[in-house]
Amino acid sequence: MAVVKEYSIMKAIVIGATGAVGKELVRALLDDARYTEVAVFVRRDPGITHPKLTAHVINFEQPDTWRALVTGDVLFSALGTSLKQAGSKEAQRRIDYDYQYMFAEAAHANGVPHLVLLSSLGADSRSSIFYLRLKGELDEAVQRPGFDTVHIVRPPSLIRPEAKRLGETAVVKILQGLNAVGIAKNLAPMSVDTVARCMMEIGTENRGGVQIITGQNIRDYMR
Repeated sequence: MAVVKEYSIMKAIVIGATGAVGKELVRALLDDARYTEVAVFVRRDPGITHPKLTAHVINFEQPDTWRALVTGDVLFSALGTSLKQAGSKEAQRRIDYDYQYMFAEAAHANGVPHLVLLSSLGADSRSSIFYLRLKGELDEAVQRPGFDTVHIVRPPSLIRPEAKRLGETAVVKILQGLNAVGIAKNLAPMSVDTVARCMMEIGTENRGGVQIITGQNIRDYMR
């Protein structure tokens, strides 16, 4: 059985802090006494202030300007976009894969021992679905730098407080209905807050190696 060591005083690094899960994650980290510093790397001002928070507004395309700043105890990687927002598969890959992998490499080079990556249920580098293939490729790539611990969190569909995409809302309602009658339990949608709090909790655990947290197992980390 793996020995779980908990950190006591921690500095968290977050990319994707303005996304649905990222926003909740930053709030949780700022409220938790185990995290004494929270550094976010963003493309625009996150619009919040807190004594524990440092916001680095950066250009992801210029790693030489931010690479040395990626220091701390755990990197939370929650960056992502949709194909519609990105405008093309190439642009989505740049954000969802390239930027996150660049940060992972920088963090490892600077001695950060732990990576927590937000992925997706069904992530598979061999998938015929572009999004799931992209997520699967990143899941595999971030294991290469050699972090002491890598946690990969693969939630099902997310319940977003301000969901605007009609298709997304419809899928969530269908899956909630199926789960209510005991079908597709592992696909049951969960709130972005639940996922964020799971990420925060596992950020304190040094299990060693690669741990994949899938579907409803995410709820096991809720206190």
